Amino acid sequence: FPFPRREAWWVALGTKEGKIISIDKVTSAEKVVEHKIKFLAPRKGQYDFDLYVMSNAYIGFDHKDSVELTTLDASVLPEYKIHPDDAELDDEPTLFEEMMNANIEDDSDSEEEEDSDDESEEEGIRELSAAEKKKQELQNARKKAASAAGDDSDSDDDEVEEVYNEK
Repeated sequence: FPFPRREAWWVALGTKEGKIISIDKVTSAEKVVEHKIKFLAPRKGQYDFDLYVMSNAYIGFDHKDSVELTTLDASVLPEYKIHPDDAELDDEPTLFEEMMNANIEDDSDSEEEEDSDDESEEEGIRELSAAEKKKQELQNARKKAASAAGDDSDSDDDEVEEVYNEK
């Protein structure tokens, strides 16, 4: 290779029909590595899978092996018990729910503000934003500086375009 390449192994588990069940990248530099493959077990029965181990750095080291798997009935498995602390967590809102509730509150406030802004614009009176206030202050300061210097023409202001970003 024209550049350093880190060795990695790909471990893939698939069915005889060619469906991929699991594929993992193993980057350990150890000579012997134990890797656990986790996937949703199929229904009770006997299954044959193909296990592929492939290198991204070495040619000719790829390996294929057949794996037999016997799944048991769910009644044979130990009963899954929920810890009481975990059960209490189901009663609390998730982070996503909290964020959605915050957005709903913000949206309802903004609609009221928009309604009040629309009413004031209809009457002809509108409160200036912070950027507009700053722009007016700068224009007033320039006019004062120009009048103090003896230059009363506002032609310079017509040629200059001021840009403000609201934060």
